[in-house]
Amino acid sequence: MLNLLVFTLVGAGAQLVDGALGMAFGVTATTLLIFSGVGAAHASAAVHLAEVGTTLVSGAAHWRFRNIDWKVVLRLGVPGAVGAFLGATVLSGLSTEAAVPVTATILLVIGVYVALRFSVRPPAVADARRSPHTAKFLSPLGFFGGFIDASGGGGWGPITTSTLLSRGKTAPRTVIGSVSASEFLVAVAASIGFLIGLGRESLDNLLIVAGLALGGALAAPVAAWLVSRVPATLLGTAVGGVIVVTNLYKLFDTFEVSSTVATLLYVLLIAGWITLLVVSWKRSKLTSVESSGGLENLEAPTPTALQEDPQGQKI
Repeated sequence: MLNLLVFTLVGAGAQLVDGALGMAFGVTATTLLIFSGVGAAHASAAVHLAEVGTTLVSGAAHWRFRNIDWKVVLRLGVPGAVGAFLGATVLSGLSTEAAVPVTATILLVIGVYVALRFSVRPPAVADARRSPHTAKFLSPLGFFGGFIDASGGGGWGPITTSTLLSRGKTAPRTVIGSVSASEFLVAVAASIGFLIGLGRESLDNLLIVAGLALGGALAAPVAAWLVSRVPATLLGTAVGGVIVVTNLYKLFDTFEVSSTVATLLYVLLIAGWITLLVVSWKRSKLTSVESSGGLENLEAPTPTALQEDPQGQKI
């Protein structure tokens, strides 16, 4: 019962992040599971099996609200499924000790990317409901995202969603909806890959899967509230920093880095993280002021202004 509670809390935390940013359920859940002592391959297998259900529900919801471009789903999701199957096979073939530094390194890089992406250069905003991107662009992106997602325990959203948003050619709602729907194919392919690679061991994680799914379902309404209250730039920077710190700890522990060197690197990292958080906060406040200023400029003139000419005389 205690383990179920822990995994439910992990799922809830990951869903809060994913629901607010439209990405990072896998990378957050895998990071927390590995940090709690679960093996890298088993953590990724459990996360992807749980995502089979969550992405199906998410995709259906986005379809209901017309947030999906099905051409993007096919061009992104099918190559992504191939990459995810290969990534799961590769991770399953690594020993537990060898898998930890590989997964931690991938998650560390993704964490740095997410933190910088939301603080230094937030995603552009477009309004096109249909994506102009062709298979020549989407297929390699999907394959790479799927491979990293399965082999690293997460990364589909940070890689694909951030890349498509940064292009500034498709409405964010369409990008998030299409990526979420295509992730179902990635989750299914990765789960099959882990089932083949790990065999019956992958079924030993049903308690983890149940906890992640339960926590995600419970946190979904809170995530919807959170996205309307906390600026995405600030939340994305904070989440990226947490991912970096936790996976850096795993790397230090694996390679037995001396405490002096580790402390120095932690101080530099946290100082840089705080700087990015300040930049994100200022950016969010500036955006808020500009938005309110724009609304004020649209207000109707006062009656006095309507009754006076430029020289101040009554009309």
